[in-house]
Formats: sequence, structure tokens, C-alpha cells
Amino acid sequence: MIRQGLTAIILSVFITFSAPAQETMPEAPIISEQEIEKRARVVGRALRCVVCQNQSIEDSNASLAEDMRTLVRARIRDGQTNEEVIDYMQSRYGDFVLLEPPVQTNTYLLWAAPFLLLLAGLAWFMRLSRRKQS
Repeated sequence: MIRQGLTAIILSVFITFSAPAQETMPEAPIISEQEIEKRARVVGRALRCVVCQNQSIEDSNASLAEDMRTLVRARIRDGQTNEEVIDYMQSRYGDFVLLEPPVQTNTYLLWAAPFLLLLAGLAWFMRLSRRKQS
């Protein structure tokens, strides 16, 4: 009898102290379907369809764009922010998936090329106009 009582006490102590050790997974915040759709469209317009190249995934009819749209909506449902979804897609597909590529040392020429071409065109025009004058 004493042994059963002691066992019951020890067992209840273990159960009592083991309960706080269990962690519950935080639930994703409940977002309405309208909010998910609105955010997914914003994210989708920032991402390039890797098949169509100059269309966002929202504008593209390609099957890969459809898969990407589904993935974006699933990640938003899971509680990720727009930036987290874009970062995930960028890590998965590279910088090419962004419609506005980031300014980095390897993209300086890409960002400067329009201005350099404009300056070269102006220099050529000025040189040509000076030749006609003389």
C-alpha cells in the first residue's frame, strides 16, 4: 500500500513538472481570403515569371507562374510577411525572379547602362553637329 502511494506521488510529480516542458506551436494568424488575395497580388507583381521573362507571375498564363502564385498564397496563409515570401522566392530562383533587380556590385552596369548610353548618344550627337558647323 505504501509502495503504491509513493509510486502515485512520484508519478504525479513527474506529470506536473513535465507539462510546462511541452511547447505548443504558435498558430499562423488567421487572415481572410480577401487579405491573402490582396497581398498575393502585391507580391505577384514584384516577381517575374521565369518562363515569360518580362511578365509578372500575376500577368502570366504559364503553368510555372500558376505554381508560383499557389506557393505565394500558401506562404502568406502560413503567416509570412510579403518580404519573407519575396526573400524565399529570391533564394529559390535567384535575383532573376525579381522584376526590380537589387542594386549590388554585380549589377552596377545594369543600372548605369541607360545613363551611359544616353551620355554616349549625346556625345555622338554633339560631335556630329560640330562637324556639320565647320
